[in-house]
Amino acid sequence: METLLKEVESGIKHWYIPLIVGIVLVAVGIWCIATPVASYLALAVVFAIGFFLSGIFETFFAIANRSGKWGWTLAMGIMSIIVGFLMMVNPGLSAVTLAFYVGFMLLFYSVTGISIALGMKEYYNDDWKTLMIVAVLGVILSLIMLFKPAFAGISVVLWTAFTFFTIGFFRIYVAIRLRKIKKMLKNAE
Repeated sequence: METLLKEVESGIKHWYIPLIVGIVLVAVGIWCIATPVASYLALAVVFAIGFFLSGIFETFFAIANRSGKWGWTLAMGIMSIIVGFLMMVNPGLSAVTLAFYVGFMLLFYSVTGISIALGMKEYYNDDWKTLMIVAVLGVILSLIMLFKPAFAGISVVLWTAFTFFTIGFFRIYVAIRLRKIKKMLKNAE
């Protein structure tokens, strides 16, 4: 039992990292809604920076919490850094392929979110369903972005914003739950 508590405590030690990632993703979503007519190239650069920064934070979070299933979080962070870098280096190509970059990355985030929800189910049964619903919604939105970009109405911008909101709020919610678990464990000592 003590080993399990130590592992959980190690995993929640840096609860604020998913919060930062979530805030970055929600901020990018707000920017998309606020400026739908902005240059598509500028949108590609903002996404590149957002992916790059969230990748750095995800990688730090994975390295700081090497116990348990940290490999997927590390892979997601490294993938976000690479995609963000590629988008910053070649903004013209990024503008052409933006929907696919964003769609695949957000699909990866959403699938990882499903894994996190299932992991939360193992430890704390009360909120895993909410996490699962939000993560599945992220999968659905990212698949729509990948396979039906014309269906998006006012371009890929609105679907991208909604998907960023979904995944961003998921990350914020996970951070809040991790913080509550951390406090609960601290009070139990």
